[in-house]
Amino acid sequence: MTKFRFEDLEIWKEAIDICIIFDQIASALEEKKRFRYADQLRGVGMSVPNNIAESTGTQMRGEQIQLLRFAHRECFEGANILIILHKLDLISFASKEDLVERLDILSRRISAYSRSFK
Repeated sequence: MTKFRFEDLEIWKEAIDICIIFDQIASALEEKKRFRYADQLRGVGMSVPNNIAESTGTQMRGEQIQLLRFAHRECFEGANILIILHKLDLISFASKEDLVERLDILSRRISAYSRSFK
């Protein structure tokens, strides 16, 4: 059985968990005919683990760091989308708070991981 390096990374595992939650929220948004919000949320949800995974596929430190920066920034985009969704009463305060906190922690962990390449 083939295993990729990123599959052992805790930051990737957490990003995947968040991605799955974002997909569930996006499905609920589609039921409310909020397709653009659903698309944006799914996009950011997939981008974080994708960039983390892609960073392990190169031996060039600069490229690894760049991809991790993308993942880091996407955490902030995700937080912004969640805040908007809450302000529009499309997700609960508790959901927004929990996910924003998880994104904050993940973004810090991505930064720490990225610093290990310098």
